[in-house]
Amino acid sequence: MTEPDGPTGSTVPRRQLGRILGELRERAGLKVNAAAKLLERSPTTMWRVEQGKVSSRAVEVKAMCDLYGASPALTEALVGLAHETKAKGWWHAYGDAIPEGFDLYIGLEETATHLDWYEPELIPGLLQTDEYAHTVIEEDNPDEEPGEIARRVQVRIKRQTLLTRVTQPPTLNVVLNEAVLRRPVGGNNVMAGQLRHLGKVGHLPTVTIKVVPFNAGLHRGVMSGQFQILRFPLTGNGRETEPPTVYADGYTGDLYLDKPREVERYDNAFRDIWAKAMPEEASRRLILEMAGNYEQG
Repeated sequence: MTEPDGPTGSTVPRRQLGRILGELRERAGLKVNAAAKLLERSPTTMWRVEQGKVSSRAVEVKAMCDLYGASPALTEALVGLAHETKAKGWWHAYGDAIPEGFDLYIGLEETATHLDWYEPELIPGLLQTDEYAHTVIEEDNPDEEPGEIARRVQVRIKRQTLLTRVTQPPTLNVVLNEAVLRRPVGGNNVMAGQLRHLGKVGHLPTVTIKVVPFNAGLHRGVMSGQFQILRFPLTGNGRETEPPTVYADGYTGDLYLDKPREVERYDNAFRDIWAKAMPEEASRRLILEMAGNYEQG
């Protein structure tokens, strides 16, 4: 079998397909290495398929189903799902401007119905202005050409359209550490514009922005660091189409967690942070007060 070139196609079908194939392999009593050898694939590629990081062709999915003893009906369904993984989202037009592996997150973000987001250091990407985003991306990529920086900023701003889309925009609950407001990223003018933008976005019916103040003392966000919890649409009978997923943006790599115990731990952390944050209106007043302070220099 040939090996996929890299992350392509729609993320959620890839993850669904990979998860089911992994479950079938385990039920068949096969380790990844053994299955890879029988299917003439590398163990690394098998792992990437099961993690939803790459697509598989329909013929390869059928071979896996045959090896794992899947029923004809399930095989047909999974082959159909393999075809869906070839559908591409808007972000593929910016493929060369998206950091390796981040397209997986963008695909999840596009399909999520609910995001809980804690940020201790910076304004979240979904809420950044062009100027703030440019400052952050340029600082993180000092050797990139200006044109490449501009394309990465375009990707970040394009992501924000999901908050105002006509069809089912996701619910976004954000908690910012007070330090985010007091760190003058890009200078006073950039910060004033950024905080005014936060005040505006916070009026969207599906967006809630709160601030956890320094005087809240110790809370779980101090230990957890930055994270997002993404939840996905339910089926007609109320079942999850995808398991909730925790995403943490690391300096040298990203972390995705979807085991129930892992998600529960982050759920508890977010509830603690949310409870210790200022109420929404008080948070908005502080944000706009800080904007005024930056404007005054």
